Amino acid sequence: MAIISESNEKKFKKYGNTQFRYAAVYVLITLVVLTFLNVYCAKTSQELFYKSKEASMIERCLMISADIGELEVINTATVSGAIEQVGTLNYTRLLVTDDSGRVIFDANDTDSASGQYADFPEITEALSNMDVFSWTYHDGLMVSNAAVPIVNYDTIVGCVYMTENDNEQGALMKSLLRNIFWITLVLEIVVVLFSVAFSRAFARRLRRITASMHIIRGGDYSHKVIVGGKDELTLLGDEFNDLTDRLQSAELERRQFVSDASHELKTPLASIKLLSDSILQNDMGVETIHEFVEDIGAEADRLNRMSAKLLSLSKVESQIVEDCEIVYMKPTLDRVTKMLHMIASNKNISVIHDIQCDSPILIYEDDLYEIIFNLFENGIKYNAPNGTLTISVLRDGDNAIMRFTDTGVGIPKESQAQIFERFYRVDKARSRQSGGSGLGLSIVHSMVQRNGGTISVESTPGNGSVFTVTFPVFDTEEESQLESLT
Repeated sequence: MAIISESNEKKFKKYGNTQFRYAAVYVLITLVVLTFLNVYCAKTSQELFYKSKEASMIERCLMISADIGELEVINTATVSGAIEQVGTLNYTRLLVTDDSGRVIFDANDTDSASGQYADFPEITEALSNMDVFSWTYHDGLMVSNAAVPIVNYDTIVGCVYMTENDNEQGALMKSLLRNIFWITLVLEIVVVLFSVAFSRAFARRLRRITASMHIIRGGDYSHKVIVGGKDELTLLGDEFNDLTDRLQSAELERRQFVSDASHELKTPLASIKLLSDSILQNDMGVETIHEFVEDIGAEADRLNRMSAKLLSLSKVESQIVEDCEIVYMKPTLDRVTKMLHMIASNKNISVIHDIQCDSPILIYEDDLYEIIFNLFENGIKYNAPNGTLTISVLRDGDNAIMRFTDTGVGIPKESQAQIFERFYRVDKARSRQSGGSGLGLSIVHSMVQRNGGTISVESTPGNGSVFTVTFPVFDTEEESQLESLT
């Protein structure tokens, strides 16, 4: 794995630690969730204990209240007898009061409150004809209070008040709450460990990609990042490796282009240097000097054409197509024919236009001119003496087609796949003699592709070549209606 430099570490610190942020956010979210579950479970368990205890104590108080309410005379003796008839009841303290709140009966013999007024809120509410229950819990001690009115002939004549200290259920609740707390704590620790491990693994994979970017920035386009896994980071790593492959390919093409351009430009420069040295170092007649100067001018023209085509090719590859127009091929073809007619006549090349159907296409008009000009010029340069160049314009379904058919020597089959490459020439000596730079077809190929078209070649040595350019037809609404009518 690539090592991250000290400067890169500073950048990580400057922009923040992704590992820490992801872990902190994940831990915070889970902490909130687990805290909520802890509180919810504690509240729910307490509520269950509360309802169970309430039902039990109210039921016992009602049993006592019902028996006392049937007594003709309510006093300490009769109440004590009624309670004894009810049977054994679990309670910590039991009080029976009259309708004013004065205690008639107290089950606690050692510290009896008989004859005193019981100032408990539960008793006050019970004397208002309400069944009352209150409950408190603290550190394993559960204290429950219940009070119900005593009714005799639809009249409240007193109340029954019961208190119970339930250590057993208090201990059970304490144990339950403690277990919930420890389970929550263990879960949170597991979440923390998991989030730290996950965030570290995630950050490690990100650092691999970042380190690889710095390596690529240093010029090592052969470097590949290995992210691992099967997620979005894996996809990012694959895209990154694909990008480095393209960069490596582009770098190789650039170096090859520079090498080829240097080689091609060296030839006319060497010729100019040789001819100028010959003029300076040798005594020549005026006619010989004039002839040498003409040769120097020819090489300079060739150098100028090559430079212009190199600039054109560079512009084509870097330019984004804008302001495309709906144009027809025939008007542009006529313009090129006027430009090259004289050259074709000088070489006795017959130019034939076969316009079957001229359909509109969406293209940058200067690109269309350059495409036709280069293919037209090649059809003249590499044609046989007294040959023919036939240019056909037709339509095949949704495609507009232009064909350039010449009667030249043709192109060998093994060379047909390479003729659109920069500086490639089938016959280098013949190409240089005709002024070719090996860039024309490469320019045509790039322009056709960036305008959404295709170009192909068919050739048989000795029988000439056929270059076919195809563009998608761009029918306007009016033309579509005319075609449907016809």
